[in-house]
Amino acid sequence: MARINRSSEEALASAPIGMLMLKLAVPAVAAQVINMLYNIVDRIYIGHIPEVGRTALTGLGITFPIIMLISAFAAFAGMGGAPLASIRLGAGDRDGAEKILGSSTTMLLCTSVVLTVLFSIIKEPVLMAFGASADTIGYAVDYISIYLLGTIFVQYALGLNTFISAQGKAMVAMCSVLIGAVLNIILDPVFIFVFNMGVRGAAIATVISQGISACWVVGFLCSGRSGLRIRRANLRPNWSVISKIAALGVAPFIMQSTESLVTVVLNTGLQRYGGDLYVGTLTIMQSVMQMVVMPTQGITQGVQPLMSYNYGAQNYQRVRKTFKLLLKVTLTVTVCAFLVVSLIPEQLALIFSDDPELVELTGTMMPIFFGGIWAFGAQMACQSAFMAMGQAKTSLFLALLRKVILLIPLALLLPWAMGNVLGIYIAEPVADILASSTTLTLFLFQRKKLLPLETN
Repeated sequence: MARINRSSEEALASAPIGMLMLKLAVPAVAAQVINMLYNIVDRIYIGHIPEVGRTALTGLGITFPIIMLISAFAAFAGMGGAPLASIRLGAGDRDGAEKILGSSTTMLLCTSVVLTVLFSIIKEPVLMAFGASADTIGYAVDYISIYLLGTIFVQYALGLNTFISAQGKAMVAMCSVLIGAVLNIILDPVFIFVFNMGVRGAAIATVISQGISACWVVGFLCSGRSGLRIRRANLRPNWSVISKIAALGVAPFIMQSTESLVTVVLNTGLQRYGGDLYVGTLTIMQSVMQMVVMPTQGITQGVQPLMSYNYGAQNYQRVRKTFKLLLKVTLTVTVCAFLVVSLIPEQLALIFSDDPELVELTGTMMPIFFGGIWAFGAQMACQSAFMAMGQAKTSLFLALLRKVILLIPLALLLPWAMGNVLGIYIAEPVADILASSTTLTLFLFQRKKLLPLETN
């Protein structure tokens, strides 16, 4: 088994970049798409519940900030630890990589307990603050109450899966989410329609499915098939290791947790200037946004171990070549997404709802909301490169730039200045274009320092 593990790592160092990127990225993209189905499938089924589908879908959208915050803590430990583990592997320090894995496992367990207890206590006032109304709060509470019971499954399924990808085992990482997602697709209609449980049925199906995924991931990382093993001795808190994980994990945590904050700002603004119908459009548009962003994240996450390993081995020329190809791929994806959303917005809305009024309004606003998505590929490629090279401070700034520094102030100021709800939709493309251009410029300025032309 040790020979097989070294073979995976040797490929990161010497295999042709284009083919290796394809090998790593395709399973990672599939994993992200499959993982996306957890929430997307729930929304599709719930949006088509007879008579109450539109209201139930809006209520489910209100829970999105809490769900994103839970995922953000998984990214904090997982995406903070996995690049460091890859760098250690590239430097030949397997024991150091396993200490990082052990500390991340402990961090995920602790955060899952705290999040479950905290949100179970304060869920209703929080959901009202997030934009729920008297009509939608019941659906939101029904869903999140059950979802919170599976927080530990979310933490392990998402957070630890990054350590499987970090070894170059992209196919195994894909299977870990494939199992749960397929099960969720099967169970959703059973619990929602056959058992007539509505949004509670969707939550139960999701928790069961994530539990299966978590068991798969932990089982693999405890087995001899994994190049990185979860070992009991490494589960004791190592504050030196934890501080390094936290320093790098802050950036992906902020990226995802601020997504939660952005949703709150957008939901409350839409509720204030428009009402439940406009909040419903955001639920659909964020679902479509996930359909674009999560596959692109799959590409960047799949390629990240390749850059991290070679950065740790000081093979800077190989990192440069990988980044250039990554940038071309991500920009191609986001430009194509922009064209699709601009041409068939109502058809995309119909996936999630058959309510004519909601579909018409969403079709009108979606091209505006996605007006800057074409540039977002540059943001994602550069952000991933900084993460892969362990640049915690730069990653943190870029994580804050798009959402906290740009989008949230714009979402508050533009509707006030324009006097109507349209300003909220315009805020998104303005922030996307400004953040992406700034990120690319910053990377071009720093690449000579981070990736000198002299290579090993």
